[in-house]
Amino acid sequence: MGTVKSTWKKNLVKFFLIVVVLVIGFFVVYYYLPYGDSSVKTGQLNYVMHKGIIFKTYEGKLIQTGIRSAATGGVQSNEFEFSIENRELAQDLMRMTGKTVTVHYKEYFGALPWRGYTKYIVDSIVSVENTPPEPIDPGVFNY
Repeated sequence: MGTVKSTWKKNLVKFFLIVVVLVIGFFVVYYYLPYGDSSVKTGQLNYVMHKGIIFKTYEGKLIQTGIRSAATGGVQSNEFEFSIENRELAQDLMRMTGKTVTVHYKEYFGALPWRGYTKYIVDSIVSVENTPPEPIDPGVFNY
């Protein structure tokens, strides 16, 4: 009878170890491997900031041209929020605020606290356009 109990316990331990390995494997695939290989987005760089309490990360927002509707009859701007892992890249983007920028990014299934608040991670700058500010009509300020 002693051998039957020990075999049952060994099988339970093996089953538990297999489940743990599968859960860890799923976690690694879900959070560390990119969902799509890569892509680019272009828009006016609104801001890049360094934020966080425990994990300090760089976060940014790109405002794309055009509008989209989240609900029927609604209008909202087409914003792309992203995270940046590389400090030097984040500092370069901070200096480009207000310019039209094309960035290369990778999309992940989920966000990790030490990687950033979003699942989109910008890894390089493709191009930068120096767009002059639009002139303001002086008649706008007449009351």
